[in-house]
Amino acid sequence: MDWLVTIATFLVNEVLSVPAFLIGLITAAGLLALRKPAGQTAGGAIKATLGFLLINAGAGLVVSSLAPLGEMIQGATGAHGVIPTNEAIVGIAQERFGARVAWLMIAGFGLGLLLARFTPLRYVFLTGHHMLFMATLLTVVLATAGLEAWAVVVVGGVLLGILLVSVPAFAHPWTKRITGNNSVALGHFGTAGYVTAGAVGQLVGRRSRSTEDMKLPEGLRFLRDSMVATALSMLLIYVTMAVVYVVEAGRHTAFQAFATGGGAPAEDLGDYLMRSVMQGLQFGISVAVILFGVRTILGELVPAFQGIAQKVVPGAVPALDAPIVFPYAPNAVLVGFLASFTGGLCTLALLAWLLGPAFGLALVLPGLVPHFFTGGAAGVFGNATGGRRGAVLGAFCNGVLITLLPAVLMKVLGAFGDENTTFGDADFGWFGSLVGFAAKAGGAGGIALMLVVGGAVLAGAVVVQKRVVDTGWDPGAHRDAAPPEAAVPGAAPSGASGGAALGAVEPGAGIGVPAQGSGATAGPDEAGPRRYPRVAPPLGAPAPPPPPEE
Repeated sequence: MDWLVTIATFLVNEVLSVPAFLIGLITAAGLLALRKPAGQTAGGAIKATLGFLLINAGAGLVVSSLAPLGEMIQGATGAHGVIPTNEAIVGIAQERFGARVAWLMIAGFGLGLLLARFTPLRYVFLTGHHMLFMATLLTVVLATAGLEAWAVVVVGGVLLGILLVSVPAFAHPWTKRITGNNSVALGHFGTAGYVTAGAVGQLVGRRSRSTEDMKLPEGLRFLRDSMVATALSMLLIYVTMAVVYVVEAGRHTAFQAFATGGGAPAEDLGDYLMRSVMQGLQFGISVAVILFGVRTILGELVPAFQGIAQKVVPGAVPALDAPIVFPYAPNAVLVGFLASFTGGLCTLALLAWLLGPAFGLALVLPGLVPHFFTGGAAGVFGNATGGRRGAVLGAFCNGVLITLLPAVLMKVLGAFGDENTTFGDADFGWFGSLVGFAAKAGGAGGIALMLVVGGAVLAGAVVVQKRVVDTGWDPGAHRDAAPPEAAVPGAAPSGASGGAALGAVEPGAGIGVPAQGSGATAGPDEAGPRRYPRVAPPLGAPAPPPPPEE
């Protein structure tokens, strides 16, 4: 029987414990369950494996490009500075915890399907990359707290499954306000920022006109390209910090920043500045490599998940990525991005001046990519309930959240708090911090506290679903009842979130795909609820399950 033990040991140690192989096997199992042909199953498994190897390759590039920047920030400000980039921190964490992340993600998705099947929260979370990001965050937090591998998978899987059905429920009153129906939900872990933006819009923008009544410069739309936006933001940050560092520390010390990790110091000032430019561009390439790896994995893994979901939870509401709301208010996306970035800069100043020295928080530098996607979606939510004022102030609050919460999250990431990058979106910050501080209790007490946190989130989501979503509460009803500040001929009613303007949007505006429907919107004096056209999923998203019968 020794040969059986040898084979079992080989499979456990050399296959199932290697994340890339594990992801490939899971993908193959899902495709086989869907009765895909052998060739398609083998190809999908190989592509998923290669995608994971791409993530590891990108992670190495990220670490090397961030090392000099960390030295510059530390030397110039005396504080630890980080760039919140989900893909970067996930790529770094995969090298150490890849197998546990994969098992936790599978366990969480399975539990999420069961909760969607047997609770009022009938949402199927199909934003695969955010599932991967949250699975990685929970793995890092629980492993840092000292939990054994099996406990990380079990406890983390329970927490992830709860989030997958709870987060869409919290956002759904505002999502229905934007889309006008119950055909799609929002499945994205920036939900705390979106709900905040919608609530702020209710408070400040009752009579404010919609962002879709205004024209914005086309020159800003190039920022929708994530690789360009990432490279540009890092280039600006790198050059700024390089200049500040050389002024503060002098040339000799500043030039040594590029010797970090065994590199050669800069030779002169010109070489120093151009190396800073190159490192900023290198970071953009690194994140693009990781993104390509993530998309390669999910391109094979998510269809398998989706097919299983259709069989387990027929008629559930699909929860899709944040850009699903972009075509409803394209102007609000750009307004929200600019306002969110401004909020990030203001909060960075507050961290540097007060909160950092007082509480030992890291300096969180705003990046264009998280502020564009989460700030843009927050702008749409704020505009839906508060027009221009709601879009600006709501997205500003989102910028505050995604700058302050990552700084708090760094306290529970252990050694990963020194990686010069972290998780960026709002839900990673608040939920990761709650779970991390609960885990510090240690042992059974820590596990119990974490499960209490998860139970409280689940109970809150059920209450919101039953008493808010199912009752048809409209967060913008007060806005529909109020006249706009000034009538604009041919413009959308002020209560609209931009749906009326959708018919004029060119195909592909916002997310690269045309919106469906004619764009017709009920006027303010017409009977019945305001309805908006259904929007197509963002480019590359899986086809959602059929909506429930209404």
